[in-house]
Amino acid sequence: MDFNRRRILGRTGLSVGCLGIACSYGAPTEAYEEAFERGVNYFYWGSMRKTSMAQAIRNIIKKGKRDELVIVIQSYSRSALLLESFFRNGLRTLGIDRADVLLLGWFNQRPSSRVMERVLAMKEKGMFRFLGLSSHNRSLFPKLAERSEFDLFHLRYNAAHRGAEQEVFPKLAFPDRPGLVSYTATRWGDPLNPRKMPRGKAPLRGADCYRFVLTHPMVDVCITGPKNTQQMREALKALDLGPLSDEEMARVMRIGDYVHDHYKKLIFG
Repeated sequence: MDFNRRRILGRTGLSVGCLGIACSYGAPTEAYEEAFERGVNYFYWGSMRKTSMAQAIRNIIKKGKRDELVIVIQSYSRSALLLESFFRNGLRTLGIDRADVLLLGWFNQRPSSRVMERVLAMKEKGMFRFLGLSSHNRSLFPKLAERSEFDLFHLRYNAAHRGAEQEVFPKLAFPDRPGLVSYTATRWGDPLNPRKMPRGKAPLRGADCYRFVLTHPMVDVCITGPKNTQQMREALKALDLGPLSDEEMARVMRIGDYVHDHYKKLIFG
């Protein structure tokens, strides 16, 4: 498994680098452009929309490389009318006529009929190509996959939260499956924190966390949310280091189990 090679994002057929980038954490424009030059092309325009990613996208497009980008615009709106309005604002901000993916954010059940009707109308207008959904309810993904309405899913998966290995991945292991994109690979920084380690154990690096996620063959893209250029480069190290060895995997899982057992996240499990 070569992390520097492009992958196909499930049934979308989109060619993607295995690392994706979220816009919400403050990395500068130059960091996004550096990542793009390393093959990172899944740009996730999420909830806290920083101008630095928008500028990077516009710069890349000016170089004639729009077709190499996979641009994801997320909406948390439960209002069908506002959903389209906010989405149009996102398109204007990024300077594009169409996104590659509309991601419906944090739905723990199927979106309402009104929302789905509006989404289909937006797609018919050519506002986006593929429909995605993010959720913290793992049991929802196999149910939605049966309906073939969604082309990809965003789900939580990391060394401390491995439930997707039983509840999602085996149930979506079929031809023409939805694409799978993971988030929270670093579990909000807990596995990187020396104060949250077992006695005498060194914390993980960011690259360790991304390598853990990407070593699983069902994960197409792992999202990273860098705050600065240093964090971006730490994530990019995962591309060259490749999959975890058996020894590395055992270490990462031990630390993941410790963090999960000792530092609960009440909302996210």
